[in-house]
Amino acid sequence: MDKIKMQTPLVEMDGDEMTRVLWQWIKDELILPFVDLKTEYYDLGLPNRDATNDQVTVDAANANKKYGVSVKCATITPNAQRVEEYDLHQMWKSPNGTIRAILDGTVFRTPIMIDSIKPVVKNWQAPITIARHAYGDIYKASEIRVPGPGKAQLVYTPIGGEPEVVDVYDFECGGVLQGQYNKDSSIESFARSCFNYALSVKQDLWFGAKDTISKKYDHTFKDVFQDIYDREYRSQFENAGITYFYSLIDDIVARVIRSKGGFIWACKNYDGDVMSDMVSTAFGSLAMMTSVLVSPDGKYEFEAAHGTVTRHYYRWLKGEYTSTNPMATIFAWSGALKKRGELDELPDLVSFAEKLEQASLQTLNDGIMTKDLCALAEGVEPVAVDSLSFIRAIRARLQALL
Repeated sequence: MDKIKMQTPLVEMDGDEMTRVLWQWIKDELILPFVDLKTEYYDLGLPNRDATNDQVTVDAANANKKYGVSVKCATITPNAQRVEEYDLHQMWKSPNGTIRAILDGTVFRTPIMIDSIKPVVKNWQAPITIARHAYGDIYKASEIRVPGPGKAQLVYTPIGGEPEVVDVYDFECGGVLQGQYNKDSSIESFARSCFNYALSVKQDLWFGAKDTISKKYDHTFKDVFQDIYDREYRSQFENAGITYFYSLIDDIVARVIRSKGGFIWACKNYDGDVMSDMVSTAFGSLAMMTSVLVSPDGKYEFEAAHGTVTRHYYRWLKGEYTSTNPMATIFAWSGALKKRGELDELPDLVSFAEKLEQASLQTLNDGIMTKDLCALAEGVEPVAVDSLSFIRAIRARLQALL
């Protein structure tokens, strides 16, 4: 068969460790045989980020702004142990954080559900989408290790004005100090992205923060959401038959657990980081979740929402075949190809991406799975296979669909 044509390249951001291995297998087995793939390639593997002083991450994000759609492999955010292991020049910040700051987007993460795996929360019947603010907070915070007694203060100096000083704490001993920030413009973009997404999928939107404790920081999020909803979206939500709901995040967590699912849960940056892992695991697996960053001006970055599967990578380096779940990475590719096809009006590319997802789900529903899912499967006789065998089983079904 003739390969499916593309017009505009995808921005391809390669990654680290076991997911980098899966990345190449997915391309070789599921994409390149069928699509005349066009990408602008950026190596975001940790060695190359270190060699370029992390400029490659900035370049990749700016390319995303230029072309509109990117697909990203999982990457390492180094800690002290990684600095030593990879002999890094410094402890580089999260590449995801860098990209999100440049694009100023919102991350939408939705569990991938299949018939044979039921959510751990028995009353959940439909996926819960996490809408994660993707700017600022602890990911752009400044930190100090306090060595001993002393006064900590928060200082803001307006241009041409006098400093405003707030006492944080009089340290009587050593400790830690952190200053984080956010911007009205980014919070407004976050709110509009959430409201627009809710309208596009016709689902209720819930948002939770801790405004009773964080009376300036979190309260600003609450106020911005409510103001924009009242001025711009209330009538649209009412006409669509959906609702917007705010409550304290601890109350929202309780409501989520008691719910049937089928709504969007908007979270601040760190909250969304943690809660998306909780939701995806409760629905089945961290590897069974789609993730897309959407910027206010309509740029898209599709990624796997999990880590680089270090433990499996060390086994792979010893020559072992591992049963690592590639579903989130496959759906990152399919999501990017589908969006590229939609934007470029290429129905064949959209159809291919949909068939790739269909073939992947069919493989799982046929009981062919990676080991992480076998213990969760009900109503089928699961067959545990290694990653490459799983990808090749998907390819066989994809060829049949095509």
